[in-house]
Amino acid sequence: QVRIVESGGGSVQTGESLTLSCIFPMSIRDIIAHGWYHRSPGKQRELVARLRTDGIVTNIRDSVKGRFTISRDRTKKLLTLEMTNLRPEDSGVYYCGAEGSDGDNYWGQGIQVTVSS
Repeated sequence: QVRIVESGGGSVQTGESLTLSCIFPMSIRDIIAHGWYHRSPGKQRELVARLRTDGIVTNIRDSVKGRFTISRDRTKKLLTLEMTNLRPEDSGVYYCGAEGSDGDNYWGQGIQVTVSS
């Protein structure tokens, strides 16, 4: 079973920053894109930002444009999400994910982010 673990979450005040990270195990191959997803309480998981393996950001949620940055360190298989100027509505569980070329999707276990006003 593939295990992907996010790190970097926590509790902050409005306007502060956090950087989320996750490492994909070597066993996951043929990935075509990576992404960060957000689930607010009582809502479905939604895409925050998506990064193709060629380095192109294909999707980014309007509410985080200019505040969040997705990036990847290919050699370390590390995916990050830099979050600045955080708002209470950014609170929730964040998941990193990867899309395989065979259609399989891989998910992290999720990490909590809480932004207080």
